[in-house]
Amino acid sequence: MTWDSYRAAEHFTMRSARLVDRHRFAYLFQSGPAEPVRATLSAYRNLDGGYGNGLDPDLRGHASQPVATEIALRYLDELGPIPAQIGVGVCRYLATISNDDGGLPISLPSARYTESAPWYRHNDDFGSRLDITAMITGLLHKNNVTHPWRDLATAYCWKHIDTLKWTNPHEAIGLCCFLQHVPDRPRAIVAMNHLAHMIRAVIDVHPRATGHVHTPLDLASHPGHIARPLFTDQEIERNLQAFEDQQRPDGGWDACWDDWDTVATLEREGMRTIQRLRILRAYGHVQPDLPRPRHAV
Repeated sequence: MTWDSYRAAEHFTMRSARLVDRHRFAYLFQSGPAEPVRATLSAYRNLDGGYGNGLDPDLRGHASQPVATEIALRYLDELGPIPAQIGVGVCRYLATISNDDGGLPISLPSARYTESAPWYRHNDDFGSRLDITAMITGLLHKNNVTHPWRDLATAYCWKHIDTLKWTNPHEAIGLCCFLQHVPDRPRAIVAMNHLAHMIRAVIDVHPRATGHVHTPLDLASHPGHIARPLFTDQEIERNLQAFEDQQRPDGGWDACWDDWDTVATLEREGMRTIQRLRILRAYGHVQPDLPRPRHAV
């Protein structure tokens, strides 16, 4: 990726992305401070300790939602260790919305009565989901956030991992986050070896796949990722080249998401552009030597 390609991505982000993502871009690629990201992110936080207010582009309502809270944790994790006060507040919120088994639903019923994507507005399944529970629990373990709910959710994840017969791309990403950071490393390695063929089977290794697909790099987002050994060097390299080729003339990347609202799609394009740049840099495919944040991840 050349300097001109990077500058095009910068211009696209500053022109089209949300304020929080513009601050993330500055922090991740321009040695910008972390505080503007935290300050902007705090505007999405509710008094219950969860996050909403459109942080997930497909959930436009004010109320806290599990998936928006996951995004917030990922953004905070980019900045370094998540402050204990915020992490515990998040866990308190999650404890109030989780099911009896410790698992989280993908969304809450409140999404049905606000502006939201059709798949949330018409959702009537509020049972526990392994994908979001594993992702959030993995991030909490990574940042050493302790809380009784985290331990209950950890038990939920292990129970379902041990009996898993098949998976899907979203779930695979959550599982890998959990297995990468859960403290019981011997058990995590055994579980990863057991799940490896299932995970690889649901990831599209073809570099020219289009639409809402998940590539090896969406899973193994950096060389040290627990899922990196699932793919050959050639598969990784072909997909890195495809990422470069898929950058649009305006500097952004397509959202690769179902288009239900113009604003939501544009916001996702800003998020996707930062994601693609981070992956390309992690694998050494950005030609300019961009500054790295102090707490590089």
